[in-house]
Amino acid sequence: MMHTPDFKAATWRKSSYSDGGANNCLEVADGYPGIVPVRDSKAPEGGVLVFGTSSWSAFVGGVKETA
Repeated sequence: MMHTPDFKAATWRKSSYSDGGANNCLEVADGYPGIVPVRDSKAPEGGVLVFGTSSWSAFVGGVKETA
């Protein structure tokens, strides 16, 4: 049985590349072994997407290659 973590107490952070934008980026929460919770900063009360750490690393690597 899968256990869904409770993200209500999560500490969310924005990328240092967001240039201090108020609500125009993704936020991630650290401290969840094996997963990376992600949410939309424009709708923090909305849903949370959960990625495996290897999938998230591949995504971030791809973004860095195109930047």
